Formats: sequence, structure tokens, C-alpha cells
Amino acid sequence: MSFDQGGQTRLRELIPLNAPELSGNEWTYLKECLDTGWVSAAGPFVDRFESEVAAYVGARNGVAVGNGTAGLHVGLRIVGVEPGDEVIVSSLSFIASANAITYCHAFPVFMDADPATWHIDPVKVRSFLQNECEVRSGQCFNKRTSRRVKAILPVHILGLACEIDRIVDMAREFHLKVVEDAAEAMGVRYRGLHAGTFGDVGVFSFNGNKIITSGGGGMLVTDSDSLAEYARYLSTQAKDDPVEYIHREAGFNYRMSSLQAAVGVAQLERIDEFIAKKRAIASSYEAALSGLDGLTTMPVPDGVEPTYWLYTVLMSNDTTLERRREVIRILNANGVGARPLWHTLHDLPPYQSCQAYEIEHSSALYRRAISLPTSVGLRDEDLAVCIEQLRKTLQA
Repeated sequence: MSFDQGGQTRLRELIPLNAPELSGNEWTYLKECLDTGWVSAAGPFVDRFESEVAAYVGARNGVAVGNGTAGLHVGLRIVGVEPGDEVIVSSLSFIASANAITYCHAFPVFMDADPATWHIDPVKVRSFLQNECEVRSGQCFNKRTSRRVKAILPVHILGLACEIDRIVDMAREFHLKVVEDAAEAMGVRYRGLHAGTFGDVGVFSFNGNKIITSGGGGMLVTDSDSLAEYARYLSTQAKDDPVEYIHREAGFNYRMSSLQAAVGVAQLERIDEFIAKKRAIASSYEAALSGLDGLTTMPVPDGVEPTYWLYTVLMSNDTTLERRREVIRILNANGVGARPLWHTLHDLPPYQSCQAYEIEHSSALYRRAISLPTSVGLRDEDLAVCIEQLRKTLQA
């Protein structure tokens, strides 16, 4: 028996939600950094990680940054998002997606999730653009606020992908840029292409809970050489003349360290193995839980080759927020490191004054969803415990 940080009694040790698997060449490459002195935001491992991630996802360029949020911030800046602009973004996402827009002194416009895919609803995006906006002189403006709508920031969640082809088509029609938040979509392919490579810019995260990690860190990818050059410039303090310390605009200290890149290179070597394990875990959950009354298992939208970053299920339609919280509390107490989806962004305090367009389903998904342990290193016996405890808790 043990206690969590809030003093709650746990009956067994907690099975982590999504722990990193660090049993490859991480130590070898870190030692190489230490032996050669390449430990800061430069060096061969940074260059190697950039080129290898870009090659893996099928992009022309990769720019390594300190984390995924930094990548989103830089990505929005390089496509021309300016103070006072608006950016369309998913409401069902981690807050970093909206925060990056705010860092640009721009305004998020929140979009609902499609209840079938759990991702940004392209039908409502089109409705917003057609009914709430107008195009003037090659630019899109929100008729309600008179602000320029500059970009769309669709989010690929949970190791799945949104209908990014439809989003990109609409963006081109309405003169918008696309920055894909692919923080949770490393390894995910949509209609044969890697998520994060459809828009002008894509951004991945290598936080400790992602399918591969660099102990933090992120990667901006783009097929545009000029955008990549500008991203690298902005993320290294916008140095025009590093010898004389000449900077012609305010840049950011956003570059990834060599130590992080070394870990990332080692992790990337094993990504196909990691994806296979994630898919096997998802298959076990699907087989064991699909017949449970009132439970909806994780969807696989048409055209998506998923990695199941976090295997997630929905409780019944009539589930209250209090009931879902109680189920997670019981699971945690019985050793299952379950968690909810993120609180919908449009009704969080920093963003309650921002426009939210016909939000119907995002809030229900937040209320009903439970994410289950999906670590690459999850043992079969621990997976069995997760399944048993969820079944027992739901049937109680």
C-alpha cells in the first residue's frame, strides 16, 4: 500500500500512463556528447536529429527546438501571424496549442470536435469560414471582430490524425496558412503521408511521455527552405552577426541542446518497434473492452494509420463529469494510471472571452473520456490489470 501526492491511499503501485522506454543507445550517445564537449544548442547530434526526423516524416527540412510549444510559436511567426490576427484552433487539445497563438499576441478562434473522429470538425470549419468570414484583397477577415484570420492550427491528438487534407484545401481556398500541431502524432500517417507534413509547417513534441522522447524538445518540419531558415534564425535569438551581436528583431532562445538531440537520435532508431508495441497494446484493449456495455473504444478515422499514443475510451453518453472523475480516482487507487482528456480550451479562464464557434461535442468528449496506460514498456500482466480494473470499476 502507498500514497499519492494528495495523500490518497493506493492499493498497489501505480502503472504509469505513458513512461519512456530508454534501453537503446541513449547512454552511448550521451557519453559521446560529454566526451566531445558538444552539450549545448549545437553539434553533430542536433544536425543529425534534424535530418533524420525530416527524412522519417518525409519533409525537406527539420528545425530542432526546445519543446513542442516553442515549435508552434515559431511556426506561427514564420507563416506571418501578427499581433491582432486570429488563428482557428481545436478546442479539444492541450493548452499549448492556444498558448502559442497568444504568444504571438493573436487570438484563438475555437472549433468543435467531430464526435466520430474526436478531431477538429472540418464541416464546422467550413461553416465558420463561409458564414462568419469574408475574403478581401486576398485575405480572410472575421466579420464579427473585423480581425484578419491568418491561419489554422489543427491538432492531431492521441496518436491519430485529423482530416488534414480537407483542412488544407479550405485553408488554400480562404487564403490561410496551416501550422499542424502533431505533438502527439509522431509516426502517424494519413492517406499514406505522415501527419505534420500537409500544411506549411508541422510541429512534433519529444516530451518524456511521447512515443519517442529527447527528454523534452520538439521539431518543426517544413518543405519550404525559406521558412526553415527563418525558423532557425528566430529560434537562435535572431542573430544577424553573432560576432558583433547584431540582432535586427527579437528572437527566442528556443534551440534544442545536443544532449536532448542525442537521446532523440537513439529513440528514433527504435520508433518502428515502439509503434508496433503501441498497436499491440491497443489491439488488446480493443479486444477486451469492445463488448463492454456503454463503453466506446478508440476510433480509427478513415485513412489513418494510428500509433495510439494514448489509448482512450469513452464512457456512456449519460456519464456525468463527477462519475468520470470518480472512475479515474478508483482506477488510480487500484494502481491504474488513467487520466482524463484535456479540459476544453474555450471555457478555460484565459480563453473564455475568445470566440468559440458552435461548440457541441468537445465538452462531451472531455466529460466522457478516459486515457489508459499505453507505455511501450507496459508488461502483459500490467495490461491485464488495467483491463480488469476498468471492467470492474465500470460494472460496479
